[in-house]
Amino acid sequence: MHIRYGYRIDVLCESPMPLITMLDVHPSRRADVTMADAMVARSIANPRNVVASTQSLDAFGNLCRRLLVPAGGVALKARGIIHHSGFPEDRDPDADAIPRDQLSPMFLPYIAASRYCETDPLADAAGRLFGSIPGGWAKVVEICRFVSQHVRFHAKLSDAARTAFDVFQDETGIDRDYTHLAIALCRCLDIPARYCSGYPPDIGVDPEDKAVGFSSWFEAYLGDRWWTFDPRHATPRIGHILIAQGRDADDVPFIYSSGSYVLGQFRVLADEVNGARFPVSSSARREHSALYSRLNASGR
Repeated sequence: MHIRYGYRIDVLCESPMPLITMLDVHPSRRADVTMADAMVARSIANPRNVVASTQSLDAFGNLCRRLLVPAGGVALKARGIIHHSGFPEDRDPDADAIPRDQLSPMFLPYIAASRYCETDPLADAAGRLFGSIPGGWAKVVEICRFVSQHVRFHAKLSDAARTAFDVFQDETGIDRDYTHLAIALCRCLDIPARYCSGYPPDIGVDPEDKAVGFSSWFEAYLGDRWWTFDPRHATPRIGHILIAQGRDADDVPFIYSSGSYVLGQFRVLADEVNGARFPVSSSARREHSALYSRLNASGR
């Protein structure tokens, strides 16, 4: 299947200012992009003027763009198409957590506390709720189930200062709050977990009654690889498109500037090309799987 995605974001400012964006599809998914999605930035005061940008990778391997926004602001646009298998994220109930003393140093940042994912105030609760559950995979699944039920989604509670412990206490939040709490609980149990941001198409499920926007989820390292988990929905999803990943939301801002600005128009697109929904019945899934296997064998 193919997913159409993109955005239109207006950044308004009175004076020129430098801007960094993290809006491009992650390098690990670039090979799946089937229609170019390069960002186009135009001056809002003079729409014919294209604002140049330069690309670079940050410390976490995310693709960043730097540009100098002219007075009045800039309109950022992009649209692309990416290929996806059409199946939910992979599952492996046998994948276990690696003991802390056997973890490679590269995973240590993902079991330590970070800006939004503090561990000390959540350690007792994590041990009490999940410490007796055998197996790494079962622990992460139960953490996602707990977070999904414990936190009530509230779109107006977008507060950049809220941490995982705040969410645990308040029991309300938005996508990033679900993700921060799940990550912090995993880290309390020495399970490496990293924050992911990107596009969240409602494919194979009933669309949620909210405007489509960027979203977040997390990956946990179990066995010998990273696995995708969505703590808000606590069920495998179809079509997450990764933009960036890091220790928490502080590492992956979609837009960052030290200058003063406000956001104007903000639209995000993510839907299946031609609108054909992935089959949800068991018989339809088997039929889809057989067709998918035949197409792979034929090289199409």
